[in-house]
Amino acid sequence: MARKDQNARASATERQRVNAQPRLHQRAPEIQEYGTVSHALPLDLEEPVRLEMTEQLNLLLADSITLRDLYKKSHWQVSGPTFYQLHHLFDKHFNEQVEIVDLIAERIQLLGGISLAMAPDIAETTRIERPPRGREEVPVQISRLLDAHQVIIRHCRELARRADEVGDDGTNDLVISNVLRTNELQSWFLFEHLVEEPLVKADEPRLRSVG
Repeated sequence: MARKDQNARASATERQRVNAQPRLHQRAPEIQEYGTVSHALPLDLEEPVRLEMTEQLNLLLADSITLRDLYKKSHWQVSGPTFYQLHHLFDKHFNEQVEIVDLIAERIQLLGGISLAMAPDIAETTRIERPPRGREEVPVQISRLLDAHQVIIRHCRELARRADEVGDDGTNDLVISNVLRTNELQSWFLFEHLVEEPLVKADEPRLRSVG
């Protein structure tokens, strides 16, 4: 009987702890500070290596998020005779950059670090020039995108070499196979749109004068 009473009191106490009312506006100290790496991951990579790689990857992440958003801005604001083609191309590149952003952020977390996420932090970190709020001409939009790609491509080459030096094969593979190759391909598609090529009439061959 005493045991039944004890169990009943325990059940009543447990029921009292359950409350359907949401607990709102909760705050607590961070469970991990930015710029640190956790110590428990069995990755066979020393802490200084993981600290360096996560720092560099966060730079790459900030630039990739900025490029991603620059593509969406261009997608919304493009105009002119090539509107249809560029509207779809910009959106295709945007979606590809979305995948890159996720891969970089996950690599940072996998290494035990903390990935940047919020717009103010990205704006403070990115090395890509901020565009105006208004609409720009198509050649300017494309040039801005190409400039942004160059920032990322240059960093990719440096980071890939460094990752190889310190033995971080996973970061090296991610940077080359996913980030670098995608940015190179997207740059090519953009670059060809800046070639001044006649649309409806070919240039007539010029006859050489015989002297």
